[in-house]
Amino acid sequence: MDPTPDQLVEMYRRMVRIRSFEEAATKLLLGGEVPGGLHTSIGQEAEIVGACMALRTDDYMVGNHRSHGHPIGKGAEVGRLFAELLGKVTGVNAGKGGSMHLSDFSVGSLGETSIVGSGIPVAAGAALGSKMQGTDRVTLCFFGDGASNEGTFHEGLNLAAIWKLPAIYLCENNGYGELTAASEVVAVKDIAARAAGYDIPGITVDGQDVLAVFEAVTAAVQRARRGEGPSLVEAKTYRYDNHAIGIPIEHYRPQEEIDRWRERDPIKLFEPLLQDRGILDEQGLERIRHEVQAEIEAGLEFARSSAYPDPEDAFEHLFASPLGQPRPPARLADLPGPPG
Repeated sequence: MDPTPDQLVEMYRRMVRIRSFEEAATKLLLGGEVPGGLHTSIGQEAEIVGACMALRTDDYMVGNHRSHGHPIGKGAEVGRLFAELLGKVTGVNAGKGGSMHLSDFSVGSLGETSIVGSGIPVAAGAALGSKMQGTDRVTLCFFGDGASNEGTFHEGLNLAAIWKLPAIYLCENNGYGELTAASEVVAVKDIAARAAGYDIPGITVDGQDVLAVFEAVTAAVQRARRGEGPSLVEAKTYRYDNHAIGIPIEHYRPQEEIDRWRERDPIKLFEPLLQDRGILDEQGLERIRHEVQAEIEAGLEFARSSAYPDPEDAFEHLFASPLGQPRPPARLADLPGPPG
């Protein structure tokens, strides 16, 4: 299924939004406003957006520690994401999750975690729930090349395969697991080849080409909705920043490799296609960039002006309180959102 002109414009908008959000988040971290680590997906925007745009809003999505792009790609609003990074009560997780633990149920984002590979069985569980409920809702699971060596990869894909669960497993193969080249720790050239071990489809696509990813994931989604089970999609991509912002080690990647991948910037590759198809001219592209920047600035203002949680809120959203009877928990949906 070819994307409509409106979908193509939205793909561009979401890729620019991810890039702009993470550039702003980097400045927040380096300026001392964000505690903890920050892992950016700058350079990987096409595979995120291409995959998420193949979904419906009510479909599920599970991300990973390189976390901001996934909910934004699924349609999350940036103000509450910024608020979460700053630890504010208006954050998507009431300021308790931070950068690596974002979730936004309003767009089907079930959450992310800093534990490598942990989202893979979670996605199988979500897909199992959809099947048991008799819906056609699918689950998209993002994970990295390093996670494909974890036991959870085998367990999650094996369960999804034998139960024919409506799941799409998308490996973001950016060539490195933290500071280690995938070529040194992965026995196969293409991680998608591992799909054969579970008797499910496996396909490798250019992760810098948003339309190639959209096409591959759309086919996997259609297969899942028909009840034919999961698929494994591998997107060959690249992160332009270090493993995490602020890590001083940057000698594990050859500069010529970084330069070569920067020449394949997914946003820059997509712009000529939009122009050639007469969908957006340079003025239209610039307008979207300005609109996204306005969103970012408004989201930052909302986050910075929001309150921090009260100390006693630490015992809300728990299974049990160590202090006895807790107060009635506040629902995230009842928290004030950004203006507009």
